[in-house]
Amino acid sequence: MSKFLYLFWNNEGLSKSTSPERMQELTKAWMSWMAELKQNDHVVQPGERLDGSGMMVRGKSKTVTDGPYAEAKDTIGGYLVIQATDLAQAVELAKGCPVLSGDGLVEVRPIIS
Repeated sequence: MSKFLYLFWNNEGLSKSTSPERMQELTKAWMSWMAELKQNDHVVQPGERLDGSGMMVRGKSKTVTDGPYAEAKDTIGGYLVIQATDLAQAVELAKGCPVLSGDGLVEVRPIIS
């Protein structure tokens, strides 16, 4: 088994306009998807949700800018480390992610060990 990182990209507008009912549906979907991954021994590290704020330090000059997403509407909302037999299986497992029910995406990255 190899390890993979899922980065969950969200469109900021989705969370601001989402009704309480839709948020409840999404929460249930996330819990169900995560439970299935755990039950099948795919979860290595559950990760956590990430705040949309932050700072970036860049290059030799160590330039600091506000927030990691100052120019973009898409943000990384969280991450998860899973294990799968190969990249194809990791991608297939990612297709069940609730972030895909909106404008989100799942970035699947192999972890070098």
